[in-house]
Amino acid sequence: MNIGIIGGGIAGLSTAIALQRLGITAQVYDAAPTFEPVGAGLALAANAIKGFQRLGIAEEVIAEGNCLDGFHIIDQDGKLINRTDSRAISAKYGLDNFVIHRASLHQVLLRQLPAASLHANKRAVGVTNHKTGISVQFQDGTTALFDHLLVADGIHSAIRKQLVPASVPRYAGYTCWRAIIDNPGLDSLYASETWGKAGRVGWTPLKDNKIYWFACINSVQNNPAMRAMRVEDLQRHFARYHHPIPELFKHTRPEQLLWHDLYDIAPLEHFAFPNLLLLGDAGHATTPNMGQGACQAVEDAVVFADELRKDLDFNLAAQRFERRRKPRTHWITRQSRLLGGVAQSQNSWYIGVRNFALRHLPTWVNDKQLEKVYRVDF
Repeated sequence: MNIGIIGGGIAGLSTAIALQRLGITAQVYDAAPTFEPVGAGLALAANAIKGFQRLGIAEEVIAEGNCLDGFHIIDQDGKLINRTDSRAISAKYGLDNFVIHRASLHQVLLRQLPAASLHANKRAVGVTNHKTGISVQFQDGTTALFDHLLVADGIHSAIRKQLVPASVPRYAGYTCWRAIIDNPGLDSLYASETWGKAGRVGWTPLKDNKIYWFACINSVQNNPAMRAMRVEDLQRHFARYHHPIPELFKHTRPEQLLWHDLYDIAPLEHFAFPNLLLLGDAGHATTPNMGQGACQAVEDAVVFADELRKDLDFNLAAQRFERRRKPRTHWITRQSRLLGGVAQSQNSWYIGVRNFALRHLPTWVNDKQLEKVYRVDF
């Protein structure tokens, strides 16, 4: 079975590994000049770790990251709003609140695949279905012919836009800065987010005495003023936020700072098309508020391999995949967008009500939501 994969990110590489376990060596094409991903910290919840267990690489992934005791939501004065105990979750659903550098995860994934199957500097710009298969057109003018194609080239996928022209990325309403820095002496065993009127700041300790932090501010899309902001500007903007947030900005060098607006795509009616299947962010990009983007990509890989194993019929497997994955990914996308709106509120009255409600949230309500996220069908 001649299968091509467009996209060498988490979804594409994980799916290539899953297919390899079925005896299928897929060819992976990525737009980047080399398979050396950039990025910052990445959270992997219990459902993602279960997926990596199915792929046989969980121990390698875990060795490259950091397991934390919990997740705290805090107000700008440093008072606890809500706390999740990862140890209790792990006992029920498996390893949770695991963080890793995105580049480290990619290296683990790349190690599983033959170098000859990885093709860099190949940006896909379109596809054509033929009686003999499906051809991919690349930006460099070349083409490649496959029996079937898996499209996992992210939220800006040109192929998805060709198939579903209306599926343009939706701006979330806020923009984001991220960095990985050397730990300036902070001691913490948990991840945290601070929610305040000026915006949201999160930070988490990583392996090798590093810290990953992010900051989100409400803004219009493609705002030049946001693009121009530097670490010193963030430090002034969040000057009233509690320790250690000012220290995080103070110890960040300009070259460590990454900035981008945040987007998702409205839930699609179809992931499966003749001889083609959309995976990961190409099919169901979500905002990062639930930490489920990478997790859902890993789930996609496992579920598609499950379905393909049944009869080795790509199109039937893709249709079954769509039926299994649509309800879950649609819910994740909608919940994550809703959570972002709740967390990014600038209304003082609403913030007070929100914080009070979260502080007094019954445990069973939180448990029910976690169960829906972490309980997977494999």
